[in-house]
Amino acid sequence: MIRVAVVVISSKIESGQNPDENRQPLERILTNHQLTLLSYDVVADDRQAISRQLFTLCEVSAPHIILTLGGTGVRPTDWAPEATRDVIEKEIPGIGEAMRAESLKTVKTAMLSRGTAGIKGTTLIMNLPGSVKGVQENLDIVLPLLEHMVEKMGNVATQ
Repeated sequence: MIRVAVVVISSKIESGQNPDENRQPLERILTNHQLTLLSYDVVADDRQAISRQLFTLCEVSAPHIILTLGGTGVRPTDWAPEATRDVIEKEIPGIGEAMRAESLKTVKTAMLSRGTAGIKGTTLIMNLPGSVKGVQENLDIVLPLLEHMVEKMGNVATQ
């Protein structure tokens, strides 16, 4: 099974100002895709806080995949792609490109998404939108390749 760490990027959820209504639907999505939730964290919309969390997860927990949710747009507080680039060793721009291309078929604002993906050690980090619907749609695009990617990175998911 592929082990997944989730990092929700939202100052409002992190501070308790807004409830986190995405966790249960997200857990269902991961279970439906036969992915195991290893950890679930919420961090503020802060580039350094996001980078620290991603780095710590890669070094300590070593999940196969880290999914970041939110922070991929054009607001002044959106830092997920930059924080991801601060941590990764190899960028995989095709993942973000594929997600945007497919999403553009139904949502024109998808062209504003700046999400990317890359590898740190043997962990794949992917930036996803903050909505459960966006997570589901984007995972559907990349899911057929996840096990292949994990195996190629040397972090065997079948054990």
